[in-house]
Amino acid sequence: MKKFLHVMICVLLLGFFAAPGFAQDLVNINTATVQELTSLPGIGPVTAAKIVEYREAHPFATVEEIQEVKGIGPAKYETIKDRVTVGQTKEAKE
Repeated sequence: MKKFLHVMICVLLLGFFAAPGFAQDLVNINTATVQELTSLPGIGPVTAAKIVEYREAHPFATVEEIQEVKGIGPAKYETIKDRVTVGQTKEAKE
């Protein structure tokens, strides 16, 4: 019983410390480089450049707004929506 308890504690601790390593970082579409944007599934250099061009004209207020970029349709949006954020834009801070 004591050995079983020891093993269970070890398993729980390993799971606790390993979990952050498996979490994927969110990509801020208002600040990400083309290279960072291409880390998203289905986003190549051309689409990443279009995202940067779009946000330079007007920063994204919501994640959903990325669908305004040519090449980001509903299917691609569904693939990336949980991996992106807009962070806090300059306008939101004021």
